[in-house]
This record gives sequence, C-alpha cells and structure tokens, in this order.
Amino acid sequence: MRKIWPFAFNFLLFAGIASVSPFLVLYYQGQGFTGPQIGLLTGIAPLITLFSVPLWTGLADATRQHRLIMSLAILVGAITVFLFPLLNAFAPVLLMAILLYTFLAPVTPFADSATMFMLADEKEMYGRIRLGGTIGFGLAASISGVLVQNYGLKLAFWACAALMLLAFIVSQKFVYGQLKADDPTGGSVRSLLANPRWLLFLTVALAGGSALAVTSNYFFPYMKELGANESTMGLALTVGTIAEIPVLFFGNRLIKRLKPYGLLTLTMVVTAIRCLLFAASRTPSLVLFIQLLNGLTSPAMWVAGVSYADENAPAGMSTTAQGLFGTMVLGFGNAVGGFIGGLLLESMGGRGLYLVFGVVVLAIMAMVTLIQRRLPAEQKTSPDAVMH
Repeated sequence: MRKIWPFAFNFLLFAGIASVSPFLVLYYQGQGFTGPQIGLLTGIAPLITLFSVPLWTGLADATRQHRLIMSLAILVGAITVFLFPLLNAFAPVLLMAILLYTFLAPVTPFADSATMFMLADEKEMYGRIRLGGTIGFGLAASISGVLVQNYGLKLAFWACAALMLLAFIVSQKFVYGQLKADDPTGGSVRSLLANPRWLLFLTVALAGGSALAVTSNYFFPYMKELGANESTMGLALTVGTIAEIPVLFFGNRLIKRLKPYGLLTLTMVVTAIRCLLFAASRTPSLVLFIQLLNGLTSPAMWVAGVSYADENAPAGMSTTAQGLFGTMVLGFGNAVGGFIGGLLLESMGGRGLYLVFGVVVLAIMAMVTLIQRRLPAEQKTSPDAVMH
C-alpha cells in the first residue's frame, strides 16, 4: 500500500495539471488580456517558485508539520483553481495566479520527500511512482480537450479543482521522515549551499531546468519553422510521452547501475545531444524520431535529481533538499531558459536556439566534471557530508 498512495497522488496531481494548463493562454485571450498581460501571467510561476518552495519546505522541516502545510497548500490551490474562471478582470486574475502558484509550487517537493521515505529500502523504485504522473497527464490531456470543446473552458478549471481535492484525500496517507532524539541536526539551507558538491548538483539542476524550459515552451514554434502542422506537433508530443514510460518503469535499474549522480550526468548529456539534433534537423519527420530520446531527458533527470537529493540530504532536511532541487529546475532554470530562449528564438530561430542550448549544456557539464575532480575527498563522518 505504501507504493499505491504516492502513485495515486502523482496520477491525480498531474491529471489535474493537464486538465487546465494547456488552456490557460486560451482563457487569458478569451478575457481580452493584452500580450504583455498574458506574458506576465504565464511567466510569473517560476519567479514565485524561487521563494515559495524554499519557504514552505524549510518551514515544514523546521516545524515537522509536513502534512499540515502540504494539506493547506493543496486545499488553497484547489479553491483558487475553482474560482479562477469566475474572474474576468486582469488585476484579480493576477492576484489569483500569484496565490495559486505560491501554494501549489511546493506540493511536488513535499510529495517526493514523503515518497522517498515511504519507499524505505526500495528508493530506486521512485521512477515507477512518478510514472503515475505521466499516465495521469496523458489521459487527462486527451480527455480534457473533448470536454472543453463540448462544455467550455470553465469545466477544465473545475475538473482540475476536483482532481486536486482527490489528491488532497490521498495525501493524508503520506508518511514523512521524523528526526529521532539522538539524530544529529542537519544544519540549514546555508550549510547546504556552502557545500561545493551541493552547489555543483544545483548547477546541473539549473542547466537541466533551462533546457526543459526551451524544449517545452518553444518546441511548437520550432516545429512550425520546419513546416509541421498541428497534427504532427501533437504526434510529436505523444511520441515523447510514450518514450517516458519505459525509462520511468525501469528507472530502478538505471539508478542501481549508474547511481543517482551518474544517471543525472547521462540525462544532461542526452539532453544536450537532443538539442543539437533538433538544431540539425530540417524535416518534422526527423523530429519524431528524435523525440524517442525524451524519456532520457527531463523524466530521467527528475528521477535522478530526486534520488540524489534524498540520498544526500542532511538529517531532518529531506523536504528542504527536494525543495532546493525543485527550485533550481522549475524556478531559476525555468525562468532563465524561458527568458533567454525567447530572445534566441526571435534572433536566431528555433534551430539556432537549440544549437546554443545544446552547446551550453555540454559546456556546463564539462565544467562541473572538471571542478568535481579537483574537490578534496569527502568527509563521511560529517553530518553535512554529501556522497555520490
């Protein structure tokens, strides 16, 4: 049962996200918002993530009130989503968006922290738990389109709110790690950031988040440049989603063979190669084959990052560690990739955009590897020591 609850939670949470996220811009356009207003509403999420995730995860680890804070976050998120389509002026919609992202941003780190604790000696099975999210997202994305077409956009928001309420119920089965009386305290966020190996790990996460942003936000404009139609774009997404399934299902074998940091390194190299292949492609049909690499990019990166953060978190700081990883990927990384990617798309086009990011990711990984080799041997007896 300990595996069923996290799997079900991921299924419901990502199904809720898929129910509404593809239609947010359409909703904003339907309200008559201007381009800059829509840009602010869509770009504010990673900026809020920068402060909300460390705030909530740090507070939970400090107070040991993980279930209470996570429950509050999900409930406020569900209520906010429900009210969203009832608003039609920019100011209240912006306020609601800020509230939504402030509370929803830390939900995934909370869930990942609980999941890793509940897996106990089977932490390498995290990929199969995360597979629930892929299945939920894929099913909901296909169903929500039909529902919106027949019943309107409001139903997408209300379906998301309902799924989040179900996720809230399931989340009550989560179990979080607790410090024992004789456990050494793990320090603070500052102690993590003072650890050079953690800084290198977060640098890799930043690079991964930036690459994720450009492969998510600018993939359709890139395919449009290649002459792809809407059905081909949808097929490319489908191929990418299907490619995630075997990687997540057999993620335990990858973790055992490569270890978390080894798998993280592999995913970053594959991510760079994928970007370079996009840059070299001249036909949409070739892009469909390149999409088969998707499973070894962001999904495998997340599995590796979550495993690494859990394995190397100081005592009592598991949720904080997951929050830092999530912040670098979905906060800093998403913001950097989204901003720079937009500039490159306008000045160099989609192929130029992916060429630059492919080269930059490879350069970052080379730099990180060289620095790691120059670091002194780790002190295994220190509570802040971080091991690969």
